[in-house]
Amino acid sequence: MIRKLIRKVLELPSGMGKRRAKPRVFPLPQHGIRRDQLSHAALKVTTRLQEAGYAAFVVGGAVRDLMLNVEPKDFDVATNATPEQVHHLFRRSRIIGRRFRIVHVMVGPETIEVTTFRGGSVDDTNETGRIMADNSFGSQEEDAHRRDFTVNALFYDPSDETVIDYHHGVKDLNAKKLVMIGQPARRYQEDPVRMLRAVRLAAKLGFQIDEATRKPIRAHAHLLKKEPAARLFDEMLKLLMSGQAYACLKKLREEGLARGVFPLLDAVIDEQGDDPFLELSLASTDSRIRADKPVSVGFLLATLLWRQVERRWTQRIAAGEKSMPALLDAISDVETEQDNDFAIPRRFSVTMREIWTLQARFDSRTGARPYRFLEQPRFRAAYDFLALRSEAGEVDRELVSWWERFQRGDDAEREALIAEAKAGGATDPAKKRRRRRSPRRKGDAPAGGVE
Repeated sequence: MIRKLIRKVLELPSGMGKRRAKPRVFPLPQHGIRRDQLSHAALKVTTRLQEAGYAAFVVGGAVRDLMLNVEPKDFDVATNATPEQVHHLFRRSRIIGRRFRIVHVMVGPETIEVTTFRGGSVDDTNETGRIMADNSFGSQEEDAHRRDFTVNALFYDPSDETVIDYHHGVKDLNAKKLVMIGQPARRYQEDPVRMLRAVRLAAKLGFQIDEATRKPIRAHAHLLKKEPAARLFDEMLKLLMSGQAYACLKKLREEGLARGVFPLLDAVIDEQGDDPFLELSLASTDSRIRADKPVSVGFLLATLLWRQVERRWTQRIAAGEKSMPALLDAISDVETEQDNDFAIPRRFSVTMREIWTLQARFDSRTGARPYRFLEQPRFRAAYDFLALRSEAGEVDRELVSWWERFQRGDDAEREALIAEAKAGGATDPAKKRRRRRSPRRKGDAPAGGVE
């Protein structure tokens, strides 16, 4: 009874008031992570901290991934040194954050995130239990208790190549199971975004969410509505850039996080069935990420919201509007919604608009317009988008093939393609709109239309 009262007063996760057994320490032969598998920056940061007399460990997702034979995208370090002490040791470093103060240490092109062991108490929570400030420091054991999932609470010591496990994380890792540390409902109240992380990690790693961890998610989904839109957008990008984007979206729907909670997902996920275009575009993104190729966030978001644009575009054309004005109006409708709800930064929304707007121009294949179109900075992105639409059965494959050949062809081949398009009935929309004007002299560039 007294222990329960202490936990309630101090807002400790379940079990933190109990006397705990010592952590299990796994030597190299039992986990297989060698020191040389760490990045140069991670090894340098931990070594310098340890040489200065501090404890320092690689922690979290990097340890988990290395044990799964997956190359980590980044490395985090946990230490008993305070942020000021870390900053003093590394010239190229800066302390960031208010709610959680951490240190970014720059080593060459790599940035290592260094956190001080979190203490057992929480500085400040709001009326729902969400942590508003957390800068109390403690021991390694307390820090392990404060982490989200058991598989993320593993510490790797490069000095002796051991893994330190306080919560049976190695066992859960081998069982491919995602287990929340402490009472799941309370942990979701502390930080609702943990629900999104559970879904993302389960889909990305192919893990099952432990029943006790999964059960409170649907009942606590409403807490996400109170999270800052910018933070939700960042989490959405992590889902989409996980390498298992479509699986993540389906898992969000299964766990009750896809409707009325996440505005961008409201627009994306169709509960009536799967969207071939969305599935193809996300599969393409997944393959690029797994191949370590760059991914354009603007292009990715354009594919996510395309179904909203395409539906309105089709409706306006059916109502008698011309193609380009109908497309522009459809885009404006969707942009109005995303400005209000989706919190998409302007640097991405500008790319989205350009890719969408250019879709109507692929039908213009006569005169000088194809040459002008080819010079557009976003032509290649728009063409890749057109190709995805074709794969989904939305656009005739012949149109994609024509533009593919036009890009590769020399002057003679391009002129032949334009003649072929004209013979097949393709017309220049700008020319049709100007037929009452005086005829254009040979060699003049076309006027009017949208460039």
